[in-house]
Amino acid sequence: MLEISAKLEEALNRAFIKVFPKKNRSPKTSSILTSSYLVPASKPEFGDFQINCALALAKEIKQPPRDIAQLIVDQLQKDNEFLKICKAPIIAGPGFINLSINSKTLISQIHLRLNNKRLGVPLKEFSKTKKEEKENNRVIIDFSSPNIAKEMHVGHLRSTIIGDSLARVLEFCGYEVLRINHVGDWGTQFGMLITHLKEVVPEALHKKDVVEIRDLVNFYRQAKKRFDEDQAFQNKSRSEVVKLQGGDQESLTAWQLLCNQSRKEFQKIYDRLGIKLIERGESFYNKFLEDVINDLKSKDLLVNDQGAQCIFLDGLVGKDGKPQPIIIQKSDGGFNYATTDLAAIKYRFSNPPLGDGAFRLVYVTDAGQASHFFGVFQIAKLAKWIPKDYQVEHVPFGLVQGEDGKKLKTRSGETIRLVDLLDEAIQRAKKDLKDRLKMETRSESESFIDKVSTTVGIAAIKYADLSQNRVSNYQFSFDKMLSLQGNTAPYLLYALVRIAGISRKGGDLNVSSQNIQFNEPQEWSLIRKLLQLDCVIAEVEKELLPNRLCGYLFELSQTFNRFYDQIPILKAHEPSRSSRLALCSVTADTLKLGMTLLGIPTLDRM
Repeated sequence: MLEISAKLEEALNRAFIKVFPKKNRSPKTSSILTSSYLVPASKPEFGDFQINCALALAKEIKQPPRDIAQLIVDQLQKDNEFLKICKAPIIAGPGFINLSINSKTLISQIHLRLNNKRLGVPLKEFSKTKKEEKENNRVIIDFSSPNIAKEMHVGHLRSTIIGDSLARVLEFCGYEVLRINHVGDWGTQFGMLITHLKEVVPEALHKKDVVEIRDLVNFYRQAKKRFDEDQAFQNKSRSEVVKLQGGDQESLTAWQLLCNQSRKEFQKIYDRLGIKLIERGESFYNKFLEDVINDLKSKDLLVNDQGAQCIFLDGLVGKDGKPQPIIIQKSDGGFNYATTDLAAIKYRFSNPPLGDGAFRLVYVTDAGQASHFFGVFQIAKLAKWIPKDYQVEHVPFGLVQGEDGKKLKTRSGETIRLVDLLDEAIQRAKKDLKDRLKMETRSESESFIDKVSTTVGIAAIKYADLSQNRVSNYQFSFDKMLSLQGNTAPYLLYALVRIAGISRKGGDLNVSSQNIQFNEPQEWSLIRKLLQLDCVIAEVEKELLPNRLCGYLFELSQTFNRFYDQIPILKAHEPSRSSRLALCSVTADTLKLGMTLLGIPTLDRM
């Protein structure tokens, strides 16, 4: 509908110029006429679009809103370009103008989407000759970001799948996306781990793969316990951090060992979830930290506070109400997360070969880090590291809660490992499938059962998360997310399975016939819903809210299921049979594309 709405806006602007000549407009009238006056209709019975400016104009030019609406309608009905798209406008209520797209335009739009991979979604074009425009094509999405020497847990789920979905959408729109995994592979915890490693397992420094990942997790807990309880160990650990940051070879060897083992386990999770990332942890920016300090000093932004180099920002106060400093360099010479994040922003906005040359940075982390990023972004702006009109934004998300409304944990109160969550979803999907097969007295191979249960289990977890407004907390429920009813992945998958079933029964979905005709209201409802895809993708691109796409796919599935249940497809006579198969084809392509953009695999049978 983007193309259609653009043409309607052009026609409306022509009508406005006739009715309200620019030389006669007051500033308020001009403001009203240049605002968002064309909106999607709130209900199907109101048509496809509404023009809602008459009421606002009535107060300004002292005329009844229906009279104003009539003046606009009269001009539209003289516009041949408008009449090619729309039926006659209808004035409703106190002065709303309802617009309905004519059948010829709707059918031509469906023709354009038949066997078209982009399904009407425009591809952004960037100049290959102007250097600055080529660089403006690059977006960096910083997501997932687990900590080395720790297992990925349910807390990493949202960042990982939200970030992946946003990357997929922006890539599809035409951006070059760098998917950065800013892993926690530097800092205080490594001083603690390396110190413990040197004392407890010194042979690990000289022999590969001595410590396995599960041992490493327990190893972390042991080191943390010592760090919390032993002041001497704590002091050694802090010194070890400085040695590591300074490039001490033995410390670097120990650090690399810990990173490699964690990395292998992270990759197993990413492979299961279908996630692609470029690992560029905190350590990558170590060589740029001194430059950050020097640059901030040269701009008189640093304040020495008890030996530490800090920045005080307006509006950033602690719980005691006093100004809260952001520590850039600690009194012992070490650096904080803020320093690394500042170095990352500086590098990511810098042009190659000194940086990534991005124009938009997106950080997908939990809402609890909002104040941290607020401070970091403010400092980067003060330092003038963010070029004019470039974007840096925090994409926050809420907590994953249990059905009791509390933070999701195991029965023993521990954080749930992500691998365990995925395993349980797959096992539950397998049980549900076997129960259904038994009820249907249907026999399937073990490979089929494994494939379907794995796909459904992973899809259910991803979709349950993505379908929520990311800003809110949401309650995790296996029963709800695996249900074949409601706004769930299995419901969407089942709509695709229905279409695949039509194909297996002899329906040719590779329809190319130009003789497409539609007469039933269920057909027109499905057509209108299919044509909304480009608008939804544009919303997700701008607002970075994957739940908008989920909501659309759910509504599309509902609309298709009513179409499927209420009118014949394979038994219909021509040209209705081919026409309805064409709608099935575009529906399948739209659902597959939408679910691919969510990072969700699909099935032909389940």
